[in-house]
Amino acid sequence: MGLRQAVMEKLKEAMKAKDEVRVRTLRLLNAALLELEKSGQEVTEDRELQVVLTSVKKRREAIEQYEKAGRQDLVEQEKAELQVLEEFLPKQLSREELRQEVARIIEEVGATSIKDFGRVMQAAMKVLRGKAEGKQVQQVVRQLLSSE
Repeated sequence: MGLRQAVMEKLKEAMKAKDEVRVRTLRLLNAALLELEKSGQEVTEDRELQVVLTSVKKRREAIEQYEKAGRQDLVEQEKAELQVLEEFLPKQLSREELRQEVARIIEEVGATSIKDFGRVMQAAMKVLRGKAEGKQVQQVVRQLLSSE
């Protein structure tokens, strides 16, 4: 079952349960996935994942902005939507799992110093997309490259 079909199933369940937050969030996600289909691009799992990641990133940025503005009501709304979207992401890596994976990638790429940061990040994001936030990957890569 593709991601769009899974979203539609969850949407039906949410509508039956009269869960307004889930219904609203799943409708937005479904619309984004439908837009991907209509764009003429080939629909792959990676592109579908990218749609979900973009939606997640928007929610996280909105949460940050609303917290700065002191709008706790909107922060809670965005967090609820974020929680729904995270159901469609792969299992997130723990900090230690992320460290191990980045260390393996550094060895694979043959990186020896912080000068190799760009190469390591490029390889890491291919492997870790959706499994860890870009900021976390960046921190771990910097930390491991500076200690070598």
